[in-house]
Amino acid sequence: MKLTVRPAGPVRGSVRAPGDKSISHRAALLAAVAEGRSRIEGFLQCEDCLHTADALRALGAHVDPIGTDTLEVHGGGLASLRRPSGPLEMGNSGTGMRLLMGLVAGRPFHVTFTGDDSLSRRPMDRIAEPLRLMGADVEGQGERLTPPVTVSGGSLRGITYETPMASAQVKSAVLLAGLSAEGETTVIEPAASRDHTERMLAAMGAQIEVDGLRVTLTPGAPLQATSMQVPADISSAAFLLGAALIAEGSDVLALDVLLNPTRTGLLEALEQMGAQIEIGETREIAGEPVGSVRAQFGALQAAEIGGDLIPRLIDEVPLLTVLATQAEGTTVIRDAQELRVKESDRLSAMAGVLTAMGADITERQDGLEIIGPTPLHGAEVDSLGDHRVAMSAAVAGLVADGETIITGAECIATSYPTFVRDLQGLGAERVEEKDDQ
Repeated sequence: MKLTVRPAGPVRGSVRAPGDKSISHRAALLAAVAEGRSRIEGFLQCEDCLHTADALRALGAHVDPIGTDTLEVHGGGLASLRRPSGPLEMGNSGTGMRLLMGLVAGRPFHVTFTGDDSLSRRPMDRIAEPLRLMGADVEGQGERLTPPVTVSGGSLRGITYETPMASAQVKSAVLLAGLSAEGETTVIEPAASRDHTERMLAAMGAQIEVDGLRVTLTPGAPLQATSMQVPADISSAAFLLGAALIAEGSDVLALDVLLNPTRTGLLEALEQMGAQIEIGETREIAGEPVGSVRAQFGALQAAEIGGDLIPRLIDEVPLLTVLATQAEGTTVIRDAQELRVKESDRLSAMAGVLTAMGADITERQDGLEIIGPTPLHGAEVDSLGDHRVAMSAAVAGLVADGETIITGAECIATSYPTFVRDLQGLGAERVEEKDDQ
């Protein structure tokens, strides 16, 4: 599918982005091994999360859709997981694969995980290392253990593991394996990563202690089923807010946005850039802080973004590069080499997309350097099968002169199936999906 974008003036109005992707994955996973019936409202009905739900069914969990965005999960505890009849197909879901590898590592059977072409290029060695230290056997392809990858589980022992990078996926996989381990499991990170797993485990009765960058899980307490509402995904809302910041005359209010401090790095970066961002009164949903975020068009200033901020805006860096093309001065994004092993090499991908559209952008080993403001022009660009690259290119197209064509745009359904509809609802009526001819 191709996405055609033409500038159409300001985007204005209020919108609620779909449910948070990270929380949707974790809610389904933990509900499947809790005791009792959990109801998950606002579950993100995107391809990645649906692959996780299907994998849980294959492992013996009862995961039933109710309506358009609600799941009812009947959990039977960790011991209820059974060996699937075949490989678990995870599509493009790196989060689903990595977290499930941790979950099944303590069960006495083999599970093989497969994925699409993009996921099959993503390394699983960073998950395999701690799981092997705990007693599981993990095999994959090549030195980096790309999928297909097989986890042979069994008796695990708790470990203290210092992650080489701040990664919520690594941390979560180790903690989920720790649920089945003998003794305490501790994860120590070099910087803060998103903490949804810790919050949800605590809410469901696990004995978990957080001390700065150190998280310790003591197994034994069974997880208890719960009902929860999934907040709107800040990583999805970011694209709509970003469009408002650079399209003249725009004013967008995003509702019920997840404002977990481990996920609000983009808002802090935008504050550094002088963006007109306003956060409304916050409240809690399912133990997570939630509030409205308003973005208005205005002048942006260049900034240097790096260090501990990067793990808290890792998914928003592609969008940030687009905003930087319209900021005054030289924006430097550093310490972001993790983006090279996402659905695509996002540093290279965004450099290619924005160069084709006329931006002054230079790729560095660990980031990007963008000089602005630079007028953009329409071009035909390739999403490389990466949903965040595709949506970032669409935002750029809203302020580019002429027509922007994004190929491979079907990947947007990976995380934000209603992206085009929501943009159109805010006034960007010249954004159109077209089947490849």
